[in-house]
Amino acid sequence: MIMPTVVLIYLFCFIDKANIGNARIAGLEADLNMTGLDYNATLSIFYISYILFEIPSNIVCKLIGPGWFLPILTVCFGACSIATAWVDTVPQAMGVRFLLGLFESGMNPGMAYYLSRWYRRSELTFRISLYIVSAPLSGAFGGLLASAILRLDHFGTLKTWRMIFAIEGIITIGLGLIAFITLTDRPATAHWLSNDEKELAEARIRSERMEQSKVLDRIDKKKLIRGITSPVVLSNAMIFLFTNITAQGLAFFTPTIVRTIYGDKTTIQQQLYTVPPYVMGSFLTIIFALLSWRVDQRQIFSTLCTPLVIVGYIMFLASDNATVRYAAIFLVASSIFSLGTLTTSQASANVVSDTARSSAFAINAMFGNIGGLISTWSFLSWDGPDYPIGNGLNLATTVSILIVSSLTHVWMLRDNASRDRNEAEALAAMDAASEQEEDLDWKHPSFRWKL
Repeated sequence: MIMPTVVLIYLFCFIDKANIGNARIAGLEADLNMTGLDYNATLSIFYISYILFEIPSNIVCKLIGPGWFLPILTVCFGACSIATAWVDTVPQAMGVRFLLGLFESGMNPGMAYYLSRWYRRSELTFRISLYIVSAPLSGAFGGLLASAILRLDHFGTLKTWRMIFAIEGIITIGLGLIAFITLTDRPATAHWLSNDEKELAEARIRSERMEQSKVLDRIDKKKLIRGITSPVVLSNAMIFLFTNITAQGLAFFTPTIVRTIYGDKTTIQQQLYTVPPYVMGSFLTIIFALLSWRVDQRQIFSTLCTPLVIVGYIMFLASDNATVRYAAIFLVASSIFSLGTLTTSQASANVVSDTARSSAFAINAMFGNIGGLISTWSFLSWDGPDYPIGNGLNLATTVSILIVSSLTHVWMLRDNASRDRNEAEALAAMDAASEQEEDLDWKHPSFRWKL
């Protein structure tokens, strides 16, 4: 009941964010009289609100409970998608995109935080992958849905690209209303579980949290700071930033890239050409998550995700052959989306308290969306049709992921070894009370980094 709802909501969260790419090749730019960098600026405004409200949004999520908060956000960003169908000017489009970013800002960290109330560390990577995979799926499904919608003559008074926003927004609002029924804050409030099942579910989570007697705790400034300042959380947040420069750029500009490769095809055919790479990306995102779950490690897989993406961007830069460039999209989509799952899971695995976890998810998502903001300026109209600057930037960020992830892995191993050597001495020197020990979170001598 929980996972299907979360997956469907996040699928349409990403569709409502990225469908502007499908609308672009269906005439949005011409109808809104966009010129120069207007399209890129419209994309950017979304990320400004997204970044600003990321951390506050997850704090509010903890305060009022994700079982209410996530459905409310879903209804709101669905309404924003519908509103986009009636914009007539660039400023109007920017205003709606700003509101869309505000309401979507709580979805990624909020969902990860919500699932951490239900699943243990080793189980969380796979569960997060089930909704993160919605990102590549939205590219596939969004392209199919857009092509199907564009076959309609009209939807009420709406035509062409306006139908895409209206129909997809209505579906999103419907999912949000269903979520009010199917999502519950935590195991203790789940009406479909027996009392014994509720106790078992909470005991499983509590068993992994050092010095924690409760699954949920009160918001505390020290714990919030611990979640934000964890070295592993920060390094993986930086990886997520680099990832989103590539992944979000792929989502927004794949239709445009396909149009330059297959300019002789119809608009609907171009929409359909965007589907297969995302299908493969979705499949491999699940495979990486299953392998990570099997061995209970994440950092090494972040490193292993990069080689195919690097090869893909080298192909983009080295060839102007349409077949080679289309094949390159497959390589890029093959593993770039897995990094979202892995970095988000590392944020959960490497803090202790529920409060620290909420801020860790938020800082990870905030960094990721800074990358998303950068991605909106990576493929500029005057750089087409080959986009050497955009593809070169994405090659550089993927190499950076390889370097940062490898160094983080080595540092975690060395710091764990140091903690093993010094634990007894550090524990003997501790004078703090039990409550203060709980506040130490990842700084506690008994804590070990989860690879």
